Amino acid sequence: MPHNPPAAWLTEAANAAEQQGAGNLLRVVLIVMMLGCVLTAWFLLRGYKRKDD
Repeated sequence: MPHNPPAAWLTEAANAAEQQGAGNLLRVVLIVMMLGCVLTAWFLLRGYKRKDD
């Protein structure tokens, strides 16, 4: 396996990223999904909080 310097690897990765179509859309969908999961977990788990007052 030939040794590729990090600069060449980054250049190849940038070129490959330009050729892909739905990369930004997929990132947005994944971020929104993660935020939705976090908010849903917060909403459900706050009901289990005990009030010791």
